[in-house]
Amino acid sequence: MSSTRRAGRTVRAAVGASALTLALLATSACGPDNSPDATAATGAAKNGVDLGLPANLADLKKWSFEDWEKWANDYALPAVAKGYWTLEKILDAKPDDPVLPPAPQPTGQPNTQAPAPQPTTTKAPAPQPTGQPNTQAPAPQPTTTKAPAPQPTATQNQPTQPPAPKPTPTQAQPTQAPPTQAPAPQPTPTQAPPTQAPNDNGNDPLPNTINAQPVPHPYAKNMAVNGKILYSNPGEAKPQNGEPYTHSCSGTVVVDPAHPGKSNLVWTAGHCVHQGKGGTYYSNITFFPGFNTSGAFSNGKNADVSQTAPYGMWDAVNYVTSPTWKVDGGAHEATKASQDDFAIIRVKPENDTGKSLEETVGGALPLWFNAPRDQLILSAHGYPSNPPFDGREMEQCDGGKPTRWSMDPARPPMLVIGCTMTGGSSGGGWTVVKDGKPTLVSNVSLVSYAQTGSKFSMGPYLDDVAASAYNFISKKG
Repeated sequence: MSSTRRAGRTVRAAVGASALTLALLATSACGPDNSPDATAATGAAKNGVDLGLPANLADLKKWSFEDWEKWANDYALPAVAKGYWTLEKILDAKPDDPVLPPAPQPTGQPNTQAPAPQPTTTKAPAPQPTGQPNTQAPAPQPTTTKAPAPQPTATQNQPTQPPAPKPTPTQAQPTQAPPTQAPAPQPTPTQAPPTQAPNDNGNDPLPNTINAQPVPHPYAKNMAVNGKILYSNPGEAKPQNGEPYTHSCSGTVVVDPAHPGKSNLVWTAGHCVHQGKGGTYYSNITFFPGFNTSGAFSNGKNADVSQTAPYGMWDAVNYVTSPTWKVDGGAHEATKASQDDFAIIRVKPENDTGKSLEETVGGALPLWFNAPRDQLILSAHGYPSNPPFDGREMEQCDGGKPTRWSMDPARPPMLVIGCTMTGGSSGGGWTVVKDGKPTLVSNVSLVSYAQTGSKFSMGPYLDDVAASAYNFISKKG
């Protein structure tokens, strides 16, 4: 696809997003705990009602291993044909990410900073954060004399290092030096009590834009935990209107509590694995750790496939997503389920060397669930593919302290950082330094990279539901 055509697609997507109307999530069906029919856990629709979720979404935090096993009945993925990913397919792969609706405005919260400049537009009013259609004229914009919304009270231990100072609005944060060693495996995370919902609509002013910076070649050894994920349409479906049928995302190697030191788990976005509501899982899902480490694939050069995958190609064999993503996620439009847009995949090497993924790349990241928002200083990594990026380079955003964004105040608001990364960075890991080590706290779910206005990325807040899914796939093996 030419750059002109891709740019046109970006503009069309932005226009389409402005008219997005969000429907309320149907939550009246029984979940695995109280459903006599295990087939109700597939997320299929019956009489217009989505099945598979408990009546109260908070009950997802109480799911046992058996509940997850009954619900995740399509846990196993079809085998990826050896040699499927040729250079041509890799080059053709393009992002297939949900379109981000306009960010809702904060309501009634003080703001001491000037808001990010808004593009001149004739778009329809943004949807209200309660998920209801908007029948009234848009509310006036908040004044610039108000202060940011208070952050929720932290419920976990504080990091061992104090947060770095926030940069001034006119300067980007300097790129932080990566740690010199890969992180050691961590035990199963201790979960804190669920973070309380904010007493407002869960939205803050948008953060200042931070420019993504390319990670220098050759990538440091500890950068190999970051990689590129490629996948194809389900069942090799033929592309529509000339669109590609191979797609790209990003992912991160994470520790496996059930297999310490020998993890084969990769954290990514739910929409990089499963289509969401009414859909199914993608085909030929493959992880390329440390993609293009040497730079042999940079600047338009066509390298051998083995040079793009210095640590081999790792095919997904099973997976789990958040239940709300599979039941109500939007493959092409952001929905409330974007607040739960995460997935974990288990992989195996295309060419087995007897070593796990963690052993092969030299490390894996621990996770921090229910992390106190006011203690987070975030760094993001990914392989953005939409212009001005080409998907061949690992990029990094030192996004600083996140703000909040929500389409459904009943769910934990998403984390938001200023970042110029585009589509293809979805699924890429967001990390903080905890106990002196990089620790994963979220992943890219949605990005906004319009030519004017703020550029930012959004990631789900990983709470007890995410921890439960993670522990399930670890124990499932």
